[in-house]
Amino acid sequence: MRSFLALITIVFCSSCNVKSIFNKTEAPKTEEVKPPAFEPSFTTVAVDTLLAEKLSIRTLVIDNNKVWYAANNGNYGNIDLKDGKRFVGHIQKDTLKLEFRSMAQTEDNIFVLAIGNPGLLYRISKGESAVALVYEEKGEKVFYDAINFWNENEGIAIGDPTEDCFSLLITRDGGQTWKKIPCEALPKLAEGEAFFAASNTNINIKGERTWIVSGGKKSRVFYSEDKGKTWQVTETPILQGSSMTGIFSADFYDETIGFATGGDYEKPQQNFGNKIITSDGGKTWSLVGENNGYGYGSCVQFVPGSNGNELVTVGASGVFYSYDKGKTWNKIADYKDLFTLRFIDSKMFIAAGNKKILRFRLQ
Repeated sequence: MRSFLALITIVFCSSCNVKSIFNKTEAPKTEEVKPPAFEPSFTTVAVDTLLAEKLSIRTLVIDNNKVWYAANNGNYGNIDLKDGKRFVGHIQKDTLKLEFRSMAQTEDNIFVLAIGNPGLLYRISKGESAVALVYEEKGEKVFYDAINFWNENEGIAIGDPTEDCFSLLITRDGGQTWKKIPCEALPKLAEGEAFFAASNTNINIKGERTWIVSGGKKSRVFYSEDKGKTWQVTETPILQGSSMTGIFSADFYDETIGFATGGDYEKPQQNFGNKIITSDGGKTWSLVGENNGYGYGSCVQFVPGSNGNELVTVGASGVFYSYDKGKTWNKIADYKDLFTLRFIDSKMFIAAGNKKILRFRLQ
């Protein structure tokens, strides 16, 4: 059933609400007021509910006018953004309760990846919705966290270590077959270093360049400029050191500007050490937005067409927005149980989480 939530309005004006909402200080009238380096690109936020069901949804894919989702208990499906029609699918494997936290797409297919043992990767035809199991891996330590594609033929999936490196799957035939890369060809992970299956944003791709973000007792960035053949490793200043700290999500606006977030999952309101930014393609990272805005962040995305200035996050503190590269943050919605989000364009994004998929319109 589709329902509509009340309109959330943010009003900007030259004398009052800009100051109160965006934390600007008003300069004395006798001084020259310089224009800010960045400005918000919208004034109101409208939210409506696309889906309200007893599902836990951590991954979304935007496919033209459709939003595909995958969830717990083997559930997946899509919603047509034009007419609200919904397709519902379900995958059953023996008596397992499959939990999908990763999803990717090619032109003709959707791929969903289940966490836990066994690791199961399915290909779903967009047209006929035919389902095929294309990869299976058994083992006590098996836990896959994210999946993405470079192009129609080549894709990548990553998971927690089963040996002393991260688990890396590669396809070169459009997802028909997947090969696990041996540890000899991969960087070693530190003790207690792994990945978080929070929002399917551990893997970022721009052209042939790839960034993978880790978390836990060690939180680093793994970079490949040749589609996973070779890797470089970069340290980060984000909060780390215990099993539930580090980077949970990252996004790259282009090949140089990137942002990563996370923090301490067990201290969800702690808003320092949880936001880092790069302007050199991930070679170096700096803390930003210290003691400002949200605490634990589950997902971050750049606003399209914003020159890397605007960001939106979801997490334990609500939905937050920055228009100055993450230096300052403002809450635009109070939903504290959203896990992931994807932009459709610069004025609309879809967010999902506990029992809901929401559409946000930025006007």
